[in-house]
Amino acid sequence: MSEITSAIVSKVWGMCNPLRDDGVSYGDYLEQLTYLIFLKMSDEYSKPPYKRETGIPKGYTWSDMNTLKGAELETQYKNTLEKLGEESGILGQIFKGAVNKISNVAILYRVVQMIDKENWVAMSSDVKGEIYEGLLQKNAEDIKSGAGQYFTPRPLIKAMVECVRPEPGKTIADPCCGSGGFFLAAQSFLSDPANYTLDRSQKEFLKNETFHGNEIVGATFKTALMNLYLHNIGDIYGEIPITLGDALLSDPGYRVDYVLTNPPFGKKSSITFTNEDDEQEEEDLVYNRQDFWTTSSNKQLNFVQHINTLLKATGKAAVVVPDNVLFEGGAGETVRQKLLETTDLHTILRLPTGIFYKPGVKANVIFFDKRPASPEKQTKGIWIYDFRTNVHFTLKQHPMTYADLQDFITCYNPQNRHERKETWSKDNPDGRWRKFIVGGKDDQILNRDKTSLDIFWIKDKSLADLDNLPAPDELADDIIENLQSALESFQELQAQLKK
Repeated sequence: MSEITSAIVSKVWGMCNPLRDDGVSYGDYLEQLTYLIFLKMSDEYSKPPYKRETGIPKGYTWSDMNTLKGAELETQYKNTLEKLGEESGILGQIFKGAVNKISNVAILYRVVQMIDKENWVAMSSDVKGEIYEGLLQKNAEDIKSGAGQYFTPRPLIKAMVECVRPEPGKTIADPCCGSGGFFLAAQSFLSDPANYTLDRSQKEFLKNETFHGNEIVGATFKTALMNLYLHNIGDIYGEIPITLGDALLSDPGYRVDYVLTNPPFGKKSSITFTNEDDEQEEEDLVYNRQDFWTTSSNKQLNFVQHINTLLKATGKAAVVVPDNVLFEGGAGETVRQKLLETTDLHTILRLPTGIFYKPGVKANVIFFDKRPASPEKQTKGIWIYDFRTNVHFTLKQHPMTYADLQDFITCYNPQNRHERKETWSKDNPDGRWRKFIVGGKDDQILNRDKTSLDIFWIKDKSLADLDNLPAPDELADDIIENLQSALESFQELQAQLKK
């Protein structure tokens, strides 16, 4: 982190403690911060060299508020939130129901002045990402939950986009878009002159027609809309590119060229209701959809099926999934078999632990290309990159960077994935990049128990060499993650047994 970045992050964080003392949670602070930064950035965009139409009514702009103090500032901020919540289009959706949660006017003034001193438009996404990620993590720690569950590490998002290489004039969906990270990374890739030179119609398509999304959490939905608005995605008076609600309830009807997504962690979907004895009961939420291969209460399996529905006959997907999607029996086996039959499931990236907020998460990225209906099995071979064995990251001391994923991108060979070379061999058993044949006399997949795709081959050095153990803090992290993961599994089992 640069000195400038560090200074800005320090300023933003400096407000946390007095706000906490005043009863404002990290989540509420994040919400108010995004409202205020949004207003400041809109003001910056309205001035040269951008001169962009922001849609914010006269009398309710940042310039109408940033010089005020005390009760005048509080009243103006309150009125601004209310007024913008009444507007149509994206702007109205962002501020719908927005209220001021910073009741201490002295602190509100300090926050406004802090934001006013910075040029937020010129600030890199990395700087704003540092601020956002930090607050998400604090909020997760504060409420002892996976509050950052919808947040995907930015280096991983960038790597997934680099591998898929979306093309101009094509559509992209994220059915659980969180704060819009995949959309922004895809926009950045498509508008980079090193990748494409866009003409006017392609730029218009990128702005108004490329992205389609869904988000189930109201506050996160607003954050996504802000992100899209401030990155010039969508028309402020036009159709909103993302919707609020449960994406799994039904087929949205549209079909896209690409799906880039990280569905929420957690295996089960459930609903709580009051029974005849006036007691609270929980029941698995099962989605009965004709377009699904199988019926399941497992959210992850349902999202994989939903993504398959969203794709055009030649569509491509990159999806973050937990390990259970690769090995679970029953509905899991059915989904894997159908993926192998109807799509080219060509690549699996085994992700390291310690990169998500929720401890103990073991996840992967699956890359697959949909194919038109055919009697032949579409997947002929699966390339697996083991980025987990003997790899250790932590969110604070040793976070994963984009550079750490560069070897995988090189092996993936986005320019022509049909010309790949294994790094694994009998002479190099620790090679991380290996191909497995699907079908035929040399099959290495279909005959596995439950058609499991949870495949690894590299020896764990901590088990093989007791003199070469990881650092004590890494060992402690691994133990904690495994215990937490096991506890969650037992809790799930207990809940099932009580039903």
